[in-house]
Amino acid sequence: MERVSAPPTARRGRSTRGGVPTVLPEPVTSGPVTLFDGVVPSDRPGPPGHAVEVLPDAVHVPAWLDVPAQQHWAAAFREWARPPAGLRHPRMPTGHLMTVQSVCLGWHWQPYAYTRTADDTDGAPVKPLPADLFELARDAVATVYGDAGSYAPDAVIANLYAPGARLGLHCDGEEPADAPVVTLSLGDTCLFRFAGVDRRTAPFVDVCLHSGDLLVFGGETRRIYHGVPKVLPGTAPAGLGLPPGRLSITIRETGLS
Repeated sequence: MERVSAPPTARRGRSTRGGVPTVLPEPVTSGPVTLFDGVVPSDRPGPPGHAVEVLPDAVHVPAWLDVPAQQHWAAAFREWARPPAGLRHPRMPTGHLMTVQSVCLGWHWQPYAYTRTADDTDGAPVKPLPADLFELARDAVATVYGDAGSYAPDAVIANLYAPGARLGLHCDGEEPADAPVVTLSLGDTCLFRFAGVDRRTAPFVDVCLHSGDLLVFGGETRRIYHGVPKVLPGTAPAGLGLPPGRLSITIRETGLS
């Protein structure tokens, strides 16, 4: 087993009780009949593909993934979710189970450390990060910053927000690298909340992320506190092949060897 502890600035400690493996529910078979159709809802900052900087170096691109791409990554997630090293509820060092369900690629994240094996469930080697997802993440960074440069993602945390799930405000501090974080949203619309680089408190900047949206944050906002306080049930387009809720695919360059 290869284990990399969190850097000195990150919180330490892990639960000895482990996570709870889960089984992916069946896909939704009913719901809205179309994906984003070019009509801009009131909570969208611009037309499809129009990049909006919501904070310094934090960029939202509505409808970045088209319908076939969303269906492709939903199908990929169903495969990633299978054991070994499959979908589970991570457990915090306090013993509290997170409401999101996660599966990792490249590196396995368990609060608050990365390993090459799923130590909090079956101990199996983590699945590799697919080459096409690597290239997609580089395309995302190039879309928002103009050039992907040396960006080389090596880890994915895919979180399923089943009805009622949320993610508290936190800072991604386990990775030594300062490379941007890339997040793809599929399924239900969510409220994505930014706080501050040095605070979890208001004022907040909230962004509605719909199915197919891209969010990238780096530079000044790479270590910002962020979370998902709300997912809007029943807002997912039909035909994605996902269970009820929201899927986020978050891609990172860890800087770990």
